[in-house]
Amino acid sequence: MSQEKELDPLGSARQMFGARLRRMRKGQGWSLDVLEAKVPLSKSQLARVERGSYLPPEKLPALLDGLFGTEDLFAELYVFACREAVRYGYNLLLDHERRAVGIKEYAGVLIPGLLQTEGYARALFRVTAARGEAWQEEQLAIRMARQTMLRGENPPHHAVLLDEAAIRRPIGGPAVMREQFEYLITMVEAPWCVIQLLPFSYGEHGMLGGAVHLLTMPDNRTVAYEESTGNGTMMEAPDRVQRHVRHWDRLWAYAMRPQETAAFLRQVIEELPGSAASPTHTAPVDPPTRTTPSPRTDAFNVRHATLGGNSES
Repeated sequence: MSQEKELDPLGSARQMFGARLRRMRKGQGWSLDVLEAKVPLSKSQLARVERGSYLPPEKLPALLDGLFGTEDLFAELYVFACREAVRYGYNLLLDHERRAVGIKEYAGVLIPGLLQTEGYARALFRVTAARGEAWQEEQLAIRMARQTMLRGENPPHHAVLLDEAAIRRPIGGPAVMREQFEYLITMVEAPWCVIQLLPFSYGEHGMLGGAVHLLTMPDNRTVAYEESTGNGTMMEAPDRVQRHVRHWDRLWAYAMRPQETAAFLRQVIEELPGSAASPTHTAPVDPPTRTTPSPRTDAFNVRHATLGGNSES
């Protein structure tokens, strides 16, 4: 039997939760198999909770307090672990991105970081001038470094649902936007990447207001990262993740095809100030309206079946 990894209870609230769980379990003389029979988690999930690599489901702390007679110990630790997940959510996203075999994104306001050009990203960081140039350059370097995994030998499969709002907001000026759109066109249907545009005509939907990342891990778990202004939250509970998966899958079915997306981006480029084909008063191009899901076999899902909606651990 392999030796259990030594725990650092002071490393984080999540690690403290796991260390206390292991201590209480061993104090009862229970193996992970015994504990598995008493709570609605598998042995492998419990092992990850003890190692601090998995945020426990929200119902587990109360069950553990009841099993071990620890009053609200695990419930209180869980509150701190959740707060920590928000505070350090971006670092958790980076860690999961590096290990993911599949990434689905919904970008509702901005071009997603994994697809931003340096000029576009630099313009975004420039608005935080109060933090200083050194901070801006550090953040820019981190963002560009994130993209290197897409150019490696075995990149994760990447599906991007791009809201029309994300391309209508001018960032950095016409030259920056032109470069950004041209880059998106090259990535619309790269071997590892598919981009589909969700037009304004779709109307309201369940992902309005931010950005969502759905990451498929090597063990076939799916985790979700929900991003809003200034913060983000990593979610691992299957019920919460599955809600995002359902919203994403529905919007993906109604979005423009990759070829339509590329054509739309080319027309938007022509509308940019300074474009040779751009009249001074060109009205915005209207995307094709789709009222029912397109009757097609989705090329991305055929090529990259690992990105299916499975959120089971």
